[in-house]
Amino acid sequence: MATIIQQNPAVAPNSHAAPTPEPVEEQPEGRSKRPIIFIVLALVLLIGGYFGWQQYQFAQTHEDTDDAQVEGDVYPILPRVGGPVLEVKVEDNQQVKKGDVLVTIDPADYQQRVNAAEAALVAAQANVVAARAAVRTAQAGVGSSQATIGVSEASRTRLERDLKRSEFLRKEDIIPQSEYDAVQANLRATNAQRATAQQQVQVARQQVAAAEQQVAVAQAVVKQRQADLDNAKLQLSYTTITAPGNGVVSRKNVQPGQVVGPGQQLMGLVASERTWVIANFKETQLGEMREGQPVQIEVDAYPGREFEGKIQSLSAATGARFALLPPDNASGNFVKVTQRVPVKIVLNEVDPQHPLRAGMSVVATVKVK
Repeated sequence: MATIIQQNPAVAPNSHAAPTPEPVEEQPEGRSKRPIIFIVLALVLLIGGYFGWQQYQFAQTHEDTDDAQVEGDVYPILPRVGGPVLEVKVEDNQQVKKGDVLVTIDPADYQQRVNAAEAALVAAQANVVAARAAVRTAQAGVGSSQATIGVSEASRTRLERDLKRSEFLRKEDIIPQSEYDAVQANLRATNAQRATAQQQVQVARQQVAAAEQQVAVAQAVVKQRQADLDNAKLQLSYTTITAPGNGVVSRKNVQPGQVVGPGQQLMGLVASERTWVIANFKETQLGEMREGQPVQIEVDAYPGREFEGKIQSLSAATGARFALLPPDNASGNFVKVTQRVPVKIVLNEVDPQHPLRAGMSVVATVKVK
């Protein structure tokens, strides 16, 4: 009979089982990294403090604002006379020079006015000639009347002598009474002729004065007609619209055949020769700001490119004073708002590679100390 042998469960049946590893004491990881963290924090604080000090020092000597933009001359092209447009010789964004023809308006009506003014001027000049002839005629009448006075004076002198002789002869009864009466009648007639001639001289002189006044009136009419002609020619010249300066055509809104009126904006001309910056600084930033101080300009369109300029002038009023509806602090509740004052900044030099266009946003930094 076989004997059953029982195994001890504490003894492992597999003789190839791996030995149990001995526990290892772990070191805390945070202990070795703390000095590095402290060093990094110290460096960050030092660097931050350095840059903070630099910014503080910079803020003590500089004033800056991003409420600034590039400005330039923008000429509105407005016709001074109305009429149909014959030709438009430019396109949008086209470069033009001063004096270049932009738009031509039909000149037919204005040419007719020039022709009428020229005819009226010729007629007025003819009236001057006629008035001067009338003066000469009146002057001749004065001379004729004065000559008649001279003849009458000579006749009167002769008749007075004849009358004296006739009186003596009549007393002596040498001549008849009829002859004596005839001499007296002739003397009275001569005196009457002389008086008439004197009156004619006065009338003729008045005619001369009136004729001279007519000459003055005719000459004034000539000046008026000349002024009308000059005005007609001026109106005719307005039918050709030219560029007032060098620049770039913008916002063209006129086409051939369109009927335009005086004062109607046809296009804009942005001057390309000169630009400047208007920076709106807070009133609290103006304490140390003066004309001529240097300015550093950063344009959003050209990152990394800095422009140099200087303050040309400071506005005499805040921007709110020029608003359509200026604030009135005397009415309603008062809320204090820091105002901004426009400051004009001009560039020291123009960079053709980085042109500044009106309306561009910039950041202006003024060195006040």
